[in-house]
Amino acid sequence: MSGRNIPAVHPSCSSTLPIRTSQTDQLHVFPTSTPDWNNLKVIHRNTLPPRAHFHLYETEKDALTRDVARSKAQLLSGRWLFRLSKFPLEGPTDFWNQDFDALSKSSEWNHIQVPGMWQCQGFGKGPQYTNINFPWPVNPPYVPIDDNECGRYVTRFILSEKDKDHQLRLRFEGVDSAFTVWVNDHEVGYSQGARNPSEFDITPFVNYDERNTLSVEVYQRCDGSYIEDQDQWWLSGIFRDVWLHKFPKTHFQDLHVQTIQNEKYDTWTFRVTAKVNHAADVSLQLLDADGKTVVRKGRAGESIVHFETDIHNPHTWTAETPYLYTLILSMKGCAVTQKVGFRQVELIDGVFCVNGEPIKLRGVNRHEHHPDSGRAVPYAWLKRDLLLMKQHNINAIRTSHYINDPRLYDLADELGLWILDECDLECHGLFVVGGDGNSFASNNPDWEEAYVDRARQMVMRDYNHPSIILWSLGNESGHGRNHQAMYDFIKSVDTSRPIHYEGDWNAESADIISRMYASVGDMENYAREREWNKPVVLCEYVHAMGNGPGAIKEYIEIFYRYPRLMGGFVWEWANHGLRTKNKDGEEYMAYGGDFGDDPNDYNFVMDGLCFSNHTPTPGLIEYKKATEPVQVLDFEDGSVRIVNRYDFLSLDHLRCRWRIVAGRSHLPGLEVEIPKGLKPHTSAVIKIPNLPRILSPDSHLTLEFSYAEATPWCETGHVVATGQIRLSPPANLPLLQSPTYPFAAKVVNKTVLSISAPLSPAWEFDLTQGALTSWIRPSFEGGNILTEPLRIDLYRAQTDNDRGCDFGRNWTDRRLHQMKNHLIQASWNQKSDGAVEVMVKGRIAPPVVNWALEHTTTYLFSRDAVHIKVRAKPTGYGLPRAWARFGLTTGIMGCETVGWFGRGPGESYRDKKESQLVGTYERKVDELFTDYEFPQENGNRCDVRWVEFCEGGGGGRGISRRRPGKRLLRARFGTHEGASFTALHYDTKSLEESQHPYELHKKKREDTVVHLDWYHHGLGTGSCGPETLPEYTLRADQEFECEIVLD
Repeated sequence: MSGRNIPAVHPSCSSTLPIRTSQTDQLHVFPTSTPDWNNLKVIHRNTLPPRAHFHLYETEKDALTRDVARSKAQLLSGRWLFRLSKFPLEGPTDFWNQDFDALSKSSEWNHIQVPGMWQCQGFGKGPQYTNINFPWPVNPPYVPIDDNECGRYVTRFILSEKDKDHQLRLRFEGVDSAFTVWVNDHEVGYSQGARNPSEFDITPFVNYDERNTLSVEVYQRCDGSYIEDQDQWWLSGIFRDVWLHKFPKTHFQDLHVQTIQNEKYDTWTFRVTAKVNHAADVSLQLLDADGKTVVRKGRAGESIVHFETDIHNPHTWTAETPYLYTLILSMKGCAVTQKVGFRQVELIDGVFCVNGEPIKLRGVNRHEHHPDSGRAVPYAWLKRDLLLMKQHNINAIRTSHYINDPRLYDLADELGLWILDECDLECHGLFVVGGDGNSFASNNPDWEEAYVDRARQMVMRDYNHPSIILWSLGNESGHGRNHQAMYDFIKSVDTSRPIHYEGDWNAESADIISRMYASVGDMENYAREREWNKPVVLCEYVHAMGNGPGAIKEYIEIFYRYPRLMGGFVWEWANHGLRTKNKDGEEYMAYGGDFGDDPNDYNFVMDGLCFSNHTPTPGLIEYKKATEPVQVLDFEDGSVRIVNRYDFLSLDHLRCRWRIVAGRSHLPGLEVEIPKGLKPHTSAVIKIPNLPRILSPDSHLTLEFSYAEATPWCETGHVVATGQIRLSPPANLPLLQSPTYPFAAKVVNKTVLSISAPLSPAWEFDLTQGALTSWIRPSFEGGNILTEPLRIDLYRAQTDNDRGCDFGRNWTDRRLHQMKNHLIQASWNQKSDGAVEVMVKGRIAPPVVNWALEHTTTYLFSRDAVHIKVRAKPTGYGLPRAWARFGLTTGIMGCETVGWFGRGPGESYRDKKESQLVGTYERKVDELFTDYEFPQENGNRCDVRWVEFCEGGGGGRGISRRRPGKRLLRARFGTHEGASFTALHYDTKSLEESQHPYELHKKKREDTVVHLDWYHHGLGTGSCGPETLPEYTLRADQEFECEIVLD
């Protein structure tokens, strides 16, 4: 029996209260006893001891297929009968002994898909999202009796005569949050621990060669819900598979595999411990990846059978070289198989090492999520997640914050991913209600078994996976005696893996030091401590909410600089949006509050590197670049220095090609040889042959490293790393040519300066606004291409990272969003060569406050171009800490295609740009828009030299490859570093006010809103972590002098 298994009693009872006095004075109590789901003393009733996850097969041949359809197990998942009540004491509490056919005909019963969450299938009050807060009155260990939805499930299954003489084990891989089970009107037992498996022996209750009825009552909440307060949707139901395992009369009950490396790292001890239920002759085989026998042994045993042998220089398992052997254990009529990786984890002089070598974790936190089915994740979706991770240079997963679907670990073993396996434990909601949060549960001895049970379930199930290199005691649960009890239990079972727990700040019951959202500076301070014996990991960092994260590379650089730093896990892998429709039938991804859920934590559930449909955001592309296994360091005398950032591999499996990009030209290069046998974490030189001696301005050498052959997770040619080095400086802004004919410049309607000449555009300048308001090209059928005056802009629609930190609050407080351009003086004159110069003195300021940005802007109109020069100086009290941007904005009519030379093709910002290489690009305006699931600033392209806005046409990947549409306007920044642009069909106000994409899409404009920025504030990770770093902050207390040419 597993921890705190209690003998079977009434399904809702664990203790009976004295209720009777006399026949005439009788006390009636309802409910008559404390329900199991509200009784801390009841964790399981009649469950079998936790075991390793495996299927038994009748023969070795079947076992080697690893096809569970051929195993001695029956899958019960599928379409079940279902009825929901508002709480467990309401509705048909005796449903388990009612006739199945009668239930199936009843209008009060529906069908539901198992696995599944009932809220995602239209039942109950719907999904609810909170990050920390419990959505019920906090009174641990009790949850409200009358506010606890109860789902009642019924299905049938058939057994045959050949299933006799088997132990029939009913296994639930995951039920949220607790449940009671009946088979054929017999109560079987009870269990809780939402993301942990539960297994029951139902052999005494079944019938053969006739239908059996399985009834399950699932409770939305239980006392265990207080320690299942993870940052995700509150969802309920049987959300993982249900299996009926058929263990033969003599069978394997459990299996543990160990691989132990000797001190010289050349010989390994291979140790297997098998638990059997009866005396048996057990044979063992270990096969290599080619199916050849490496070890064959036989042994007899009664309850525990041990095997141990030494293997010289086996292929080892790492996330980069996931070589797996196959273990087969068999006895008469029973076989089991387990993949084996020779892998050893240890701390060597305090450095985290695998197989004797230090490694760096380039990881992500992964919740189980599907946009339609919540935590009920199909296998194909799960596999796609892991393939996508491998393709984006991710090498590690933290199973935040519970053990995952067991199939994830099989995939991680096969594909090669390090796993930090985490207990289903989090109770941070107890720390915001007052008092000592630890006293409620973590430091309360009454909760010890509930905590230890979660560690037991994790370790016993997942012990055999080589991908698991760390155990974790859970997340954000304070720290107390019960964490120590968990630690002690794990060490009693497994000493081969270190234990992690971030809440243990001093690592008293952990083997490594863990931090969340520490700054780069703080991490460097840890790394530089003189005395230390435990490594440091960032279990959560670079919070990937909305447009971001910014400044990833700074973390990666210090990880590789200091041996003590293990790396980290980005928060998090994917947004948790649930697909739904608004009242008009428009589909969108919902977040907190969208289902009427209250309380809720709004869109904080949208904080992933992937959108809710698990396609990459720009943040994932940037993370791939930051964690690439080959880094280009520098260039000198025709040679490029690179460093190998793999932990175990050389670069022999890669190939490298180079090319040169400049302006509108593109010089294709050739493949170059990468030095053979380059050891991990060492550098080498690649010689670039036949580089041209004369280069165009702003030429860049681009290198691309790709797989020479296909792997299980990528195709041939998959790019894993890129590098780019500037070879020549950019060109200065051109000197404007004098007009062919003198301009006719005159003031019309008293306030508008009209400028025109043959063969040139015609402009109008509003002297009262101090702004260019009209630009008429003879070739443009619509006349004026400008839909808004050209003006200076300092603001952007706030990102999640802006709103989450002081910058966004400061902008709102200082009314940056309300700033306007106010004219002080406008003057103009005509030069001797016929050009026209306009000078504007203005003051950009919002109402109420005293600060302003005073500027003098000069416009020189000559031939078909306008040269604009801005000098700006901040004045007054209460300046914002930073500007969001400093540049010009306008609207352009008729623009549908944009071409530019700068970083691309995707969006980029000053602290999120490394993944976007300098080149010449062209995109449709709609393609420049990033449709974030919570609208915000997006679509910027930075480090731009020039950009041109055109009518239709194009669609090619480079200007030179298209049939260009008519150019409406071009902007040139010359040698200015850091210039950027956006071109969207949405304005700042619409982006800022919309809360969902469907709201924003209704505000789409016919014209194109253009920003031409000399400087743009960085993104940071301020939604939960460090704000924009100083080096990426656009400080407001500085003067500016900038110029641009428009033609």
